[in-house]
Amino acid sequence: MPILPIVTGKDAPILHKKTERVKKMTKNLETLIKNMLLTVHNSNGAGIAAPQVNRTERICIAKIGEDFVALVNPEIRWFGKKTGVMEEGCLSLPGLWMDIERPLEIIVNFETLKGKKRELKLEDFDARVVQHEVDHLDGVLITDRAKK
Repeated sequence: MPILPIVTGKDAPILHKKTERVKKMTKNLETLIKNMLLTVHNSNGAGIAAPQVNRTERICIAKIGEDFVALVNPEIRWFGKKTGVMEEGCLSLPGLWMDIERPLEIIVNFETLKGKKRELKLEDFDARVVQHEVDHLDGVLITDRAKK
């Protein structure tokens, strides 16, 4: 399984495009997810989204607790009212760190590799990572979120 090249630069067009829902899980998509897992591990990241490896599918990997979880077609269904500011970096913007305000709690719905529907209530760092990766799937970067 290869480590995938990561798209870098805030002006890279694919990083500003909304991704397409996965209609059916295929062997190729399973291989993509395995390669994305290897890539995020190799990069010491907390997550990675398909656009960061030059793909348009609505797929991301996020570190939740101690494990990396593949989220297929993730949608954040609820945002808590309480927010917090934390410094965030991005594999696509190497060396750039920005203070980003995000809700401290979310509920995310997604599908597993096997097509099973899941719902998770996440908080703190886990919620932040998933929000960051779902932003990528919607064409949003931390440079778009940062307070001016």
